[in-house]
Amino acid sequence: MSYAVKEMFLTLQGEGVQAGRRAVFLRFAGCNLWSGREQDRASAVCRFCDTDFVGIDGDGGGRFADADALADGALAFWGQSSVDPYIVLTGGEPMLQVDDALVDALHARGFTIAIESNGTLAVHPGIDWVCISPKAGSDVVQRAGDELKLVWPQPDGGHGLADVDAMEGWAFAHHLIQPLDDAHAPDNARAAIALVMDRSRWRLTVQAHKYLGLR
Repeated sequence: MSYAVKEMFLTLQGEGVQAGRRAVFLRFAGCNLWSGREQDRASAVCRFCDTDFVGIDGDGGGRFADADALADGALAFWGQSSVDPYIVLTGGEPMLQVDDALVDALHARGFTIAIESNGTLAVHPGIDWVCISPKAGSDVVQRAGDELKLVWPQPDGGHGLADVDAMEGWAFAHHLIQPLDDAHAPDNARAAIALVMDRSRWRLTVQAHKYLGLR
């Protein structure tokens, strides 16, 4: 199959447990919780996304004919002389396109594969690091992995504390709270800190790449 990629670039992981790690980011086009068009935001399941995942016109983006072509493109961003290549599959929703062929091709080139998904689709079992960021109003089927990253608070009622209680029972190695970055960012940060101070199962994560001016 071919793959529609919005953009691909080399950066540092900006949030979560792997923050600060050198990584190729591969952003797939398309999502199952929002079309990406502003006129559809009010009726979308996820209404607070700040990422452009529409089309294939971003830096490093395009339509890749097969898994080998995409994996070769990712390796070119990493650089042949560097060791322990690490790639983050994101979107949009990456599991709309990730398949056996791509996982095998990336592993064949030595990549450790991470994914950032909304969890509404089961993650491929070959993924090495699974980060799930659930969105209020969606049906999360992937309830196990390496890190659960909950944006807090979510608008329009968002996840309530009852949902937080339930998520504490999900089989993740790390439970993270990330303040929502919108017009109410200071208040959101205080709310996230208060939640973590009240619930020791959770840890605070911030979007360090935004403070550092990274993509």
